[in-house]
Amino acid sequence: MLTAELINHNIPQLTLQDSIGKALQLIQDFRISHLPVVSEEKYLGLISEEDLSDAEDKKGTIEVLQDSFITASIFEKEHFLNAVNFCIKIDTNVVPIINTEMELTGVITVSDLLKTLGNFSGANEIGGIIVLEMERSEFIISEISRIVESNDATILHLNTTVHPENGLLTVTLHLNKKEIATIIATFERYEYTVTFSYGNETHTTNIESNYQHLMTYLDL
Repeated sequence: MLTAELINHNIPQLTLQDSIGKALQLIQDFRISHLPVVSEEKYLGLISEEDLSDAEDKKGTIEVLQDSFITASIFEKEHFLNAVNFCIKIDTNVVPIINTEMELTGVITVSDLLKTLGNFSGANEIGGIIVLEMERSEFIISEISRIVESNDATILHLNTTVHPENGLLTVTLHLNKKEIATIIATFERYEYTVTFSYGNETHTTNIESNYQHLMTYLDL
């Protein structure tokens, strides 16, 4: 999904002639950390609530704060994950989106990004989660997929992160079914380390269930 598809047109834009007090009030009304500033539709940058609050003369225009504008932005044809990365780097809950003419087409709010990220990661799908830990050299996606598919399941989403302390790779699998006990058992049989799981892990096979009933009967 491209950033242009997530633009929120309800967030106001500022001009250099707007007062600091007005800008600060808009930021508080919309509960956002920054607002975009434009001049003849050209994007000039983001102004932060912190910089506005620190200004002594609230009746002055925001032009006097132009040196503190955050000039970074995201193009409307970029993937939305770049907007997520922008929020993390800039520490803002709005992302300015521009076109090739450097005109501001709107902003994306962090709440819209979270919803999109949730759909992108399959968070709205019902299923189980298995987290594996391994050396990077041991990560073979075809083998992981084969193990899951051999248990009549499908990987809806796969995510990898590197542990900053030990350098081990954490692989998170979101599956299309909650009955994951047999899948976990298969991973362990192939000597994978399962560090976390969520689903119906207490599921037992008919043979195991019948065996438990027999043992209970013999104890009577």
